Amino acid sequence: MRIAISADDRNGLDSVVSPHFGRCPYYILVDVEGQEVQAIHAVDNPYYYQHAPGQVPGFIHSQSVDVMLTGGMGQRAIGFFREYGIEAVTGASGTVRHALQRYLGGTLHGAAPCRESVEHGHEEVPAGEEYEKDEVGRLREEAEMLQQQLAAVMDRLGRLGGGR
Repeated sequence: MRIAISADDRNGLDSVVSPHFGRCPYYILVDVEGQEVQAIHAVDNPYYYQHAPGQVPGFIHSQSVDVMLTGGMGQRAIGFFREYGIEAVTGASGTVRHALQRYLGGTLHGAAPCRESVEHGHEEVPAGEEYEKDEVGRLREEAEMLQQQLAAVMDRLGRLGGGR
Protein backbone atom coordinates (compact mmCIF):
# COMPACT_ATOMS: atom_id res chain seq x y z
CA MET A 1 0.00 0.00 0.00
CA ARG A 2 1.26 3.49 -0.81
CA ILE A 3 0.35 6.34 1.53
CA ALA A 4 0.90 10.01 0.66
CA ILE A 5 1.22 12.56 3.47
CA SER A 6 1.15 16.31 2.86
CA ALA A 7 4.37 17.84 4.21
CA ASP A 8 6.08 21.17 4.80
CA ASP A 9 9.57 19.77 4.19
CA ARG A 10 11.44 16.84 2.59
CA ASN A 11 12.63 15.13 5.79
CA GLY A 12 10.89 11.80 5.24
CA LEU A 13 9.23 10.41 8.36
CA ASP A 14 10.49 13.42 10.35
CA SER A 15 8.74 15.90 8.04
CA VAL A 16 6.07 18.15 9.50
CA VAL A 17 2.56 17.38 8.24
CA SER A 18 1.11 20.27 6.25
CA PRO A 19 -2.36 21.40 7.30
CA HIS A 20 -3.75 21.49 3.73
CA PHE A 21 -3.04 18.89 1.08
CA GLY A 22 -3.25 21.16 -1.98
CA ARG A 23 -1.10 23.96 -0.61
CA CYS A 24 1.76 21.89 0.77
CA PRO A 25 5.16 22.13 -0.89
CA TYR A 26 5.85 18.36 -0.70
CA TYR A 27 4.31 14.93 -0.37
CA ILE A 28 6.00 12.12 1.48
CA LEU A 29 5.14 8.82 -0.20
CA VAL A 30 5.44 5.84 2.11
CA ASP A 31 5.19 2.26 0.86
CA VAL A 32 3.86 0.05 3.64
CA GLU A 33 3.40 -3.71 3.88
CA GLY A 34 1.27 -4.57 6.89
CA GLN A 35 2.66 -2.28 9.60
CA GLU A 36 6.19 -2.16 8.15
CA VAL A 37 7.58 0.76 6.14
CA GLN A 38 9.23 -0.52 2.96
CA ALA A 39 10.23 2.73 1.23
CA ILE A 40 9.98 6.51 1.64
CA HIS A 41 10.09 9.10 -1.16
CA ALA A 42 9.61 12.87 -1.08
CA VAL A 43 8.05 14.50 -4.16
CA ASP A 44 7.49 18.16 -4.93
CA ASN A 45 3.92 19.39 -5.25
CA PRO A 46 3.86 20.76 -8.81
CA TYR A 47 0.71 22.74 -7.91
CA TYR A 48 2.00 24.32 -4.69
CA TYR A 49 1.68 27.91 -5.88
CA GLN A 50 -1.68 27.55 -7.59
CA HIS A 51 -4.03 24.79 -8.61
CA ALA A 52 -7.49 24.31 -10.00
CA PRO A 53 -9.93 21.83 -8.46
CA GLY A 54 -8.99 18.25 -9.31
CA GLN A 55 -5.37 18.84 -10.33
CA VAL A 56 -3.77 17.75 -7.06
CA PRO A 57 -5.91 14.61 -6.63
CA GLY A 58 -4.98 13.73 -10.22
CA PHE A 59 -1.30 14.18 -9.42
CA ILE A 60 -1.60 12.03 -6.29
CA HIS A 61 -3.39 9.36 -8.34
CA SER A 62 -0.52 9.42 -10.87
CA GLN A 63 1.83 8.49 -7.99
CA SER A 64 -0.07 5.18 -7.45
CA VAL A 65 -1.28 6.27 -4.02
CA ASP A 66 -3.90 4.29 -2.07
CA VAL A 67 -4.33 6.65 0.92
CA MET A 68 -3.91 10.45 1.28
CA LEU A 69 -3.22 11.71 4.83
CA THR A 70 -3.41 15.46 5.47
CA GLY A 71 -4.48 18.12 7.93
CA GLY A 72 -7.42 19.24 5.82
CA MET A 73 -8.95 19.45 2.37
CA GLY A 74 -12.11 20.69 0.72
CA GLN A 75 -15.25 18.72 -0.06
CA ARG A 76 -14.54 18.66 -3.80
CA ALA A 77 -11.08 17.18 -3.21
CA ILE A 78 -12.56 14.47 -1.01
CA GLY A 79 -14.91 13.64 -3.88
CA PHE A 80 -12.10 13.55 -6.44
CA PHE A 81 -10.11 11.16 -4.25
CA ARG A 82 -13.18 8.94 -3.87
CA GLU A 83 -13.55 8.86 -7.68
CA TYR A 84 -9.92 7.74 -8.00
CA GLY A 85 -10.42 5.03 -5.36
CA ILE A 86 -8.03 6.78 -2.97
CA GLU A 87 -8.93 6.89 0.72
CA ALA A 88 -8.77 10.51 1.91
CA VAL A 89 -8.00 11.01 5.60
CA THR A 90 -8.01 14.43 7.30
CA GLY A 91 -6.96 15.46 10.80
CA ALA A 92 -3.29 14.48 10.47
CA SER A 93 -0.82 16.61 12.43
CA GLY A 94 2.65 16.53 13.93
CA THR A 95 5.27 14.57 12.04
CA VAL A 96 4.71 12.24 9.13
CA ARG A 97 5.85 9.38 11.39
CA HIS A 98 3.20 10.29 14.00
CA ALA A 99 0.41 10.63 11.43
CA LEU A 100 1.41 7.33 9.79
CA GLN A 101 1.45 5.53 13.16
CA ARG A 102 -1.99 6.92 14.01
CA TYR A 103 -3.38 5.83 10.64
CA LEU A 104 -1.87 2.34 10.79
CA GLY A 105 -3.02 2.03 14.42
CA GLY A 106 -6.60 2.91 13.47
CA THR A 107 -6.88 6.18 15.43
CA LEU A 108 -6.69 8.44 12.35
CA HIS A 109 -9.42 7.79 9.80
CA GLY A 110 -12.17 9.46 7.82
CA ALA A 111 -12.30 12.74 5.95
CA ALA A 112 -14.28 15.89 6.64
CA PRO A 113 -14.03 19.11 4.62
CA CYS A 114 -11.87 21.80 6.19
CA ARG A 115 -13.50 24.79 7.84
CA GLU A 116 -12.34 27.11 5.05
CA SER A 117 -13.99 24.92 2.40
CA VAL A 118 -17.28 24.90 4.28
CA GLU A 119 -17.22 28.62 5.19
CA HIS A 120 -16.32 29.82 1.71
CA GLY A 121 -18.21 27.26 -0.33
CA HIS A 122 -15.07 26.16 -2.22
CA GLU A 123 -16.86 23.08 -3.42
CA GLU A 124 -18.95 25.44 -5.57
CA VAL A 125 -16.02 27.22 -7.28
CA PRO A 126 -16.12 26.61 -11.03
CA ALA A 127 -13.17 24.75 -12.54
CA GLY A 128 -10.33 27.09 -13.45
CA GLU A 129 -11.44 29.90 -11.12
CA GLU A 130 -8.71 30.86 -8.65
CA TYR A 131 -9.52 30.50 -4.97
CA GLU A 132 -6.17 29.69 -3.41
CA LYS A 133 -4.56 32.10 -0.96
CA ASP A 134 -1.11 33.53 -1.50
CA GLU A 135 1.87 32.37 0.58
CA VAL A 136 1.10 34.78 3.45
CA GLY A 137 -2.47 33.49 3.59
CA ARG A 138 -1.26 29.88 3.61
CA LEU A 139 1.18 30.63 6.44
CA ARG A 140 -1.56 32.38 8.46
CA GLU A 141 -3.84 29.38 7.98
CA GLU A 142 -1.03 27.05 9.07
CA ALA A 143 -0.29 29.19 12.17
CA GLU A 144 -3.99 29.12 13.07
CA MET A 145 -4.11 25.34 12.76
CA LEU A 146 -0.92 24.97 14.84
CA GLN A 147 -2.42 27.21 17.54
CA GLN A 148 -5.50 24.98 17.64
CA GLN A 149 -3.33 21.86 17.86
CA LEU A 150 -1.25 23.39 20.66
CA ALA A 151 -4.38 24.38 22.58
CA ALA A 152 -5.71 20.81 22.26
CA VAL A 153 -2.40 19.36 23.49
CA MET A 154 -2.26 21.77 26.44
CA ASP A 155 -5.86 20.89 27.32
CA ARG A 156 -5.02 17.18 27.22
CA LEU A 157 -1.92 17.75 29.35
CA GLY A 158 -4.07 19.63 31.87
CA ARG A 159 -6.55 16.74 32.05
CA LEU A 160 -3.68 14.30 32.59
CA GLY A 161 -2.28 16.42 35.42
CA GLY A 162 0.80 17.48 33.46
CA GLY A 163 -0.24 21.08 32.86
CA ARG A 164 1.55 24.14 34.17
